[in-house]
Amino acid sequence: MASLVRSSISSASSLIALQLVSRLFTFGLNQVLLRLVSPSAYGTVAIQFELVLNTILFLSREGVRNALLRASKDKMKENSSVANLSFLPILVGVPLASLVTLLYGSLAGKDVRSQPHFVLSIWVYALAAIVELLAEPMHNVAMSELRTDIRVRAEGLGVTMKTIVTFLVLYHDSRQGTPGSLALLAFALGQLSYSVSLVTKYVSVYGIRSLLPWSPSVSKLVTIFTCQLSSMFLLRFRENTAPFWERTLLRVSLGMTAQCIVKHFLTEGDKLILSWFSPLQDQGGYAVAVNYGSLIARIGFQPIEETLRVFFSRTLSSSKEPRTEELKTASRTIIFLVSAQISFSFLLIAFAPPYLPIALRILLPLRYLGTSAPTVLRAWIYYLPFLALNGGLEAFVSSVANPEDLAKQSRYMACFSALYTAIAVAFYRFTSLGDTSLVYANIINLAARIGYCIHFTNMYYSKFRHRHLLSWSETLPPRPFALATLLSGVLLRTLVDIPIASKGLALLLRKDVISSIVCGGLLALACASMWWRTLSIPKALHS
Repeated sequence: MASLVRSSISSASSLIALQLVSRLFTFGLNQVLLRLVSPSAYGTVAIQFELVLNTILFLSREGVRNALLRASKDKMKENSSVANLSFLPILVGVPLASLVTLLYGSLAGKDVRSQPHFVLSIWVYALAAIVELLAEPMHNVAMSELRTDIRVRAEGLGVTMKTIVTFLVLYHDSRQGTPGSLALLAFALGQLSYSVSLVTKYVSVYGIRSLLPWSPSVSKLVTIFTCQLSSMFLLRFRENTAPFWERTLLRVSLGMTAQCIVKHFLTEGDKLILSWFSPLQDQGGYAVAVNYGSLIARIGFQPIEETLRVFFSRTLSSSKEPRTEELKTASRTIIFLVSAQISFSFLLIAFAPPYLPIALRILLPLRYLGTSAPTVLRAWIYYLPFLALNGGLEAFVSSVANPEDLAKQSRYMACFSALYTAIAVAFYRFTSLGDTSLVYANIINLAARIGYCIHFTNMYYSKFRHRHLLSWSETLPPRPFALATLLSGVLLRTLVDIPIASKGLALLLRKDVISSIVCGGLLALACASMWWRTLSIPKALHS
């Protein structure tokens, strides 16, 4: 157990380091990219093309990835029917990529389709998705071995190459007589370079044979896949049609994939609704705001969530009734996680809003200040705490839920999806919130999902007669810290009221800006120190 905790902490640290370095690097280059591309082109790529790409990847691989987290390293190596599940996303992804791309190409708005190289660009994105799926067998082996370093290097190389290629094409385009004509194609080629670099790095570690299934017969693979696909629709698995894939994990992966359809709409629903209601230029502003706002989520939340999936899957999914010590370790991890995230939320809401106008004038190009980006970023500050809580709690649910639990969760998530859509559309139609409607609707949606996850966690522990191990009251921040943070937030909102006429880094040379930043920094340091002194880290994390 102690070795698993250490491996999980090491894995999370490596992923956070990857996200930190790669995101800061790409953030700097993206600042240049924003000055080379119009809000309309950026909105097309970051909202609509990304939706196409994420739909292909998420629906093809997410269910299988989560199911294989429950398989041990030995099973992945010794049982070919377990390892062969890694090839299922490739078989599903090729037809799915063609279908989604054709559907999007026919439904895209006239202003989107009229942009140069639109058709070529979306097919390059589809090709990039298929190439990226080739890395799935190697990715799943690396995760089963807890070899986060391989993934760190592969994704780090991919992100770097993607940003460099996109920048070079846009820079070349800016020096031509018709700047902007290669904007869509630049991002498409950048995405393709990411996929090629990712697969190349994995192959350099695991070899070219890792791209081939354990069964040497391709015709047998296609035959078995056809039989399995038929049995999926019949909701049963015949003995003579299931030797290629391990049946228990296949059922889990199918249940998770079905849930992913609903979850994908909840995750990407803002892009769908935005495409319907928002002008293309504002879509670009929204995309920039989400890109900035999600930096914290990508650097900190996402690696922690992925590591927790591995940790909880290995800690609690090995037997039908986990031992008391395993349940206790998992419960202390959950409580510590939620407590840290709530305390972080206090700091974020207290200190971020007063300084946001200064940050926007420094970071955003002038033509993006006139879009919805500033208002969306303000709303994102209040969205991030819910995003953090939901990710960690859903990691626990997806790690320990059986197929019946997943089916039940899918029904609830379908209701959450309808709730989110109804609220977002109502906000758009009957309020003046504009694109921030999507953010506030997502807050309500995530609050409902968090409530479900807490209920599920309580029921899970009650099932094993260990409900007493969960003490949600311990997640509340210490009163001195909460009071100090609250007073600091009120004080800063009174003091930091600076008229901002200039823009860019010149703002940081003004005395009033410097003094306000120093004041906020000292208060933030004092509050964070107070929280750290009262922090209670579970013993399992010390081991």
